[in-house]
Amino acid sequence: MQKDPRPKTQDTRPKTQVCALVCALVLFCACALCWADTIVLKEGQTLTGDILAEKETQLIVDIGITVLTIPKENILEYEYSGDKSLEAEGADVNDVNDLGVETDKPRPAGQLYHTAELKKTTIERCVDAFSEAVLKVSSPAGMGSGFFINEDGYLITNYHVIEKETKIEVTMFQQAKNGFEKKEFKKVKIEAINPFVDLALLRVEDLGDTKVKHIYLGDIDSIRVGEEVFAIGNPLGLERTVTDGVISTRNRAFEGLLYIQTNADINPGNSGGPLFNLAGEVIGVINMGYIFYGGLGFAIPINYVKHFIENREAFAYDKDNPNTGYKYLQPDRRRNKQKPKFLKKSD
Repeated sequence: MQKDPRPKTQDTRPKTQVCALVCALVLFCACALCWADTIVLKEGQTLTGDILAEKETQLIVDIGITVLTIPKENILEYEYSGDKSLEAEGADVNDVNDLGVETDKPRPAGQLYHTAELKKTTIERCVDAFSEAVLKVSSPAGMGSGFFINEDGYLITNYHVIEKETKIEVTMFQQAKNGFEKKEFKKVKIEAINPFVDLALLRVEDLGDTKVKHIYLGDIDSIRVGEEVFAIGNPLGLERTVTDGVISTRNRAFEGLLYIQTNADINPGNSGGPLFNLAGEVIGVINMGYIFYGGLGFAIPINYVKHFIENREAFAYDKDNPNTGYKYLQPDRRRNKQKPKFLKKSD
């Protein structure tokens, strides 16, 4: 058989494709490094990644394959890429969430509450980011919980927490170097109430220079049965208590209204506090639970809360109206137990 005189040529297409892929990966990595944040450890190692959040004592860094929590005591220096800096110690959860994603949307004119597109994370991160917005609400008749809905001091609680009371105090727990500091505000105004839905809108008037953290209202249509949720409140006076569970039912009916049912532990003092999803959004306001039966807690769905806030003028509080919560002192009882003379039978 006659051999083909033409020289054999090797097919170089696979090698060409591999080389192109390698070059693309190198270029991609180089670009990524150009935009990556840099952390230099005291032991000499250098890390590049995305600084997701900066805390007082640690950095949370995404290095691509995992997320690291690095104590600042182990860091020699760190640098943000470009103009991304959160300005150390100045990051505000009202501007970025715990994952470093910008969230806050401008509030439309007249809207008191905030909404955001938050990513789901862990309960620990949500508590760290939003627990300062949860308050203790006190009156001569008792105590409950509440939460700030904006930076101007407006807050939501249950109507039954302040029912028939006008002397209301609010306690905020602000993060400090050695834990939490209590800040008490005694000048609290009742803005609106709706006894039928068990909601009250209050406003702290003596904030002064105090900056408050607020929460974000979620969407009732996004919640699902079995979804993990958690509550922050003051059950039985135990301040800043966190309990978790799942949504048992999203539309439990009681007396013509729908409630979110959860198996998160709910006790007296939780009333008026927020029920969060794992994105840190409030999806309900806790208002009742069974003391002797665990796993039966109920919350007012967030759509009722939004409707109440948006129509607050219709539910505006009037101190001169005896049906709007103003407490009247009862007259003293008669000390003379004998019948009046005009009631006595004549002989």
